[in-house]
Amino acid sequence: MECEKADEVVAEPVSPIGQYFNSTILSISILAVLELEVPFDDSLAIPLLKDIFLPINPRFSSIMVVEKNGVKHWKSVEVKLKNHVYVPNFPVGMSQQFYDKCLQDYLSKLSAEQMPQSQPLWEVHIVKYPTSNAASSVIFKLHHALGDGFSLMGALLSCLQRADDPSRPLTFPSVRMRPDINGSSIFKNVPKFFNTVFNTASDFCWSMIKSSLIEDDKTPIRSGSAAAGWLPITITTMTFPLHQIKQIKDNLGATLNDVITGTIFLGIRLYMQAVNQESTNLHSTAVVLLNTRMFKSISSIKEMVKPGSKAPWGNHFSFLHISVPQLTNAEVQNPLKFIQKAQEIIQSKRSSFGAYLTAKLLETVKKLRGHEVGLLKIY
Repeated sequence: MECEKADEVVAEPVSPIGQYFNSTILSISILAVLELEVPFDDSLAIPLLKDIFLPINPRFSSIMVVEKNGVKHWKSVEVKLKNHVYVPNFPVGMSQQFYDKCLQDYLSKLSAEQMPQSQPLWEVHIVKYPTSNAASSVIFKLHHALGDGFSLMGALLSCLQRADDPSRPLTFPSVRMRPDINGSSIFKNVPKFFNTVFNTASDFCWSMIKSSLIEDDKTPIRSGSAAAGWLPITITTMTFPLHQIKQIKDNLGATLNDVITGTIFLGIRLYMQAVNQESTNLHSTAVVLLNTRMFKSISSIKEMVKPGSKAPWGNHFSFLHISVPQLTNAEVQNPLKFIQKAQEIIQSKRSSFGAYLTAKLLETVKKLRGHEVGLLKIY
């Protein structure tokens, strides 16, 4: 055992999503890479983790334990920080391009490794070699059972200070809701209501049929083998200028998430086409996570951990099956048309409560047959 168990049990049990993300069928972690302009002094890692990171939330010093009734809880343990900090060794005196490849290979290896369940589900990896983008890099590996992106980004931001006044907390502007220039009336809301009902029924039924009866075609991204999820993978990165994404967003009247999701779908189809031309229009489905939080701005960690918080810590999203749009020759020449088509699909999902119904069904399945059976229903 790498951690000594304590007697204290964190009050709340593991959330249903947390149990889905940490099972024998599925184990999902988040890799966050901080690229630094100066070399990082690894002697500072332990003090920073002890004084800043661990106090953020009890989950960072807890492990997942199973009670006799099968319910999982977060149990507080003594954290041995040296077991969570890794400093890889690469050949010295090599070029930045060489270390780019080393970092890529290291991330690929790290993404495929399972985290030990006997210690809190996070790690820090300090890469002290200069790459093309940074003088040094710090990799955070955080298990998704700890929380969603909203929670973990809040944790990261709570570790930072303002450049103009370090004594003041970071603040962000609230999201401004777009005014309805056409006004609101009963004649406008009635069609919207029936459209929501139709989309909800359609999405929920499709998810159930897709989970139970219909299989995707075999493509370069789906081998059909149950063991494919545990095969070695390679991580590559691609950079998109934010101003270009904003320009696409404004041209299409979409959101940033719409543009990014459409771009990912486009990349999937282009990859399939490059590997096998005939697979471009084969049926392929993505399991998309839809946020279920109702928030207008980033919340502080203090607000998240308060009882009854409007933006509580944890995993607050649901699953929904979305067919990856097929790619036509015209859309290869003009990718904006494809992104616009993807946006229309996402818009219909946004005006639906299918994800909420799916979440309720998965919760029922979990209670009756266990969370691993629920996972099989998703995939």
